[in-house]
Order: sequence, then C-alpha cells, then structure tokens
Amino acid sequence: MMELQCKEIAAMVGGVCLGDENRLIHSPAKIEDAGAHQISFLANPKYLVHLDQCLAGALIVDHRLELPFLPSQTTIIKVADAYSSFSLILQAFQSEPVYHDGVHPQSTVDPTAVLGENVGIGPYSVVSLKVKIGAGCRIASQVYIGSGVHIGENCILHPGVRVLDGCQIGDRCILYANAVIGSDGFGYAPDKDQVYAKIPQTGIVILGNDVEVGANATIDRATMGATTVGDGCKIDNLVHLAHNVELGAHSVIAAQTGISGSTKVGEKCVFGGQVGVAGHIQIAPGSQIGGQTGVTHTIKDANRKWNGTPIMPYMDNQRSNALFRKLPQLESDLLAEIQSLKEAYTTLAREFEKAKA
Repeated sequence: MMELQCKEIAAMVGGVCLGDENRLIHSPAKIEDAGAHQISFLANPKYLVHLDQCLAGALIVDHRLELPFLPSQTTIIKVADAYSSFSLILQAFQSEPVYHDGVHPQSTVDPTAVLGENVGIGPYSVVSLKVKIGAGCRIASQVYIGSGVHIGENCILHPGVRVLDGCQIGDRCILYANAVIGSDGFGYAPDKDQVYAKIPQTGIVILGNDVEVGANATIDRATMGATTVGDGCKIDNLVHLAHNVELGAHSVIAAQTGISGSTKVGEKCVFGGQVGVAGHIQIAPGSQIGGQTGVTHTIKDANRKWNGTPIMPYMDNQRSNALFRKLPQLESDLLAEIQSLKEAYTTLAREFEKAKA
C-alpha cells in the first residue's frame, strides 16, 4: 500500500499544511466517506455541509474558500486550485490496471509485427502483420490490432478495443473498453432508383499524443486521407466521430455526442453530452457547446459559448428559455388585455352612436 505524509502531498501540489503535517495518507476518498488515513478535497461551498462530520485524515481546500472552522482530526492543505491539485493526488495514488507483462501464449502476434521493449499483450488478442507497437504499451485481452497499425509508446488498450488496418496512434494514448478506431465511414451513393452503393473508405484514423477515447466510442476512417484527433483530446464513452472529421488539439467531448463527416473542430473546444454536429462545417477554436445542442452551421467566432436547437449564443438561449417558460401566463395576460380592449371599444362605440343621435 502506498503511503504519503501530508507534508509530502502539500509539496506535490504546492500547498500549505494546517494541522499534523506528518499524518500518513493511504488513499483518496469522497469527503463524506473518507477515513482517518484518507484524503479528500473541498472546492465547492455546497459541500461545506459535510465539514462538521468529516473524518478525513487530510483535506485539500481551495484557498478562496473560507472554512467556518478547522476540524481537529483533519489536516487542511490549502492550495490555489483544489480541483487540479486533487487530480495530481489521484494520479499519485492511482493503481494502473495490471495487464499481462510480455506476450501471453494465448495471444496471436504476426511474425512481421515489431514490438518495443516491455510491451504486454494479454490473452486472446490479435496483432496483425506489419504492426508496430512502441515501448511500454499494455494491450489487454481480446484486443484486435489490424494490419499496418502504428502505436506509439506507453499506450494502454483496454479489453475489446479494435484498431483497424492502417490507423496510427500517438504516445501515451488510452483506449477504453470496446472503443473502435478505424471503422468504415458512412459513405454510400444512391443510383437513379435510390439503391445505395457503398463508397470505399480508403483513408485512416490518426490519433495524436495523450489522447483518450472512451468505452464504445467510434472513430471512422476517412473516405480518403485521414480522420484526425489532435494531441491531448479527451473523448467520452459512446461518442462518434465520422469520416474525415478533424478534431483540434486539447478538445473535450462528453458522452453521446456525434460529429458528422468532414467537419473541422478547432483547438480547445468543449462539447457537452448529446451534442449533434452537422457535416461539412467548421467550429472555431475555444467554442463551448452546451449539452443537447444542435450545431447546424459554421461557428466563426472563437471562444464563445453556444446552446440550444437551433444553436444560438448561450445567454440568448438562456433568456429565450426563461421567456418560453412564461409564455402560458403571457398568453393569458394578452388574451385578457384583448378582451378588455374589445369591451372598451364596444362601450365607446355605443356612446358615440348615442352622441350622434
């Protein structure tokens, strides 16, 4: 079991200890569950309700957050950013999945494949001809790697991953269970009778360095050329990138989002869950797209927030939603006002007729 003293953790995250700096910490935990040798974090004021019952040995606290009191049994570590600091702590305590060290006898590795040093390949996995796998990679069980695939160093491919022919994966990438890299793009051409003939998908997929692809996510190969995912991109479960999509570096995509073919996404974009993006458009760098938004046209303005279907600037969408909720009352008020005007008109008309007489 890994052990760290509070002062060692504070040094790791650039924090300041308040309390017993020699206290030993064995693991991280949620603030409401943490015990005497566990560490948690506090960044959001709404979690202050847990403080009076907190039994954690240590607590990472954002320096901007004022605590009503200091728990006597807990070492407080004040930091500039509790979220990022706790992420570093999770990495320090993380226990990587232990996949097979070396080539398991129940795996199949083509003799033309080139494996770097310390590559592990689990049982029932297939490594096809002319594959290159960099040093330190861990390939779990039941992984399929197609012909001519190149995989960089220190990658992790979890069970059931499929990397199909010719695709390229950078260094330190993580592909989670049943992710599919290089499936055929959705390309068909109708004839005069509306019978669809398949268009061969001759391209590949290229993943940059430090890319993560979630469970059951699918990235289609290009019709021609390459579908590309830039360095540092993080793709959640059940995401689909269609053929010839270009995803800019350090972009983040939440679950069940689909990006249609040939769309180009700039760097450092953020997509919420269930976003739908039309094909053959461009999305400016730094765009933030709210959950369930339908992106139907090119976004030219960088570093803006967007929401809704049809898509509109985020604050415009919020104001529209607020107004929409009031529509029943507004309708009722408007109908009452119309009725009042009708009655006033009728009264005035009668008085006018009397005056004429």
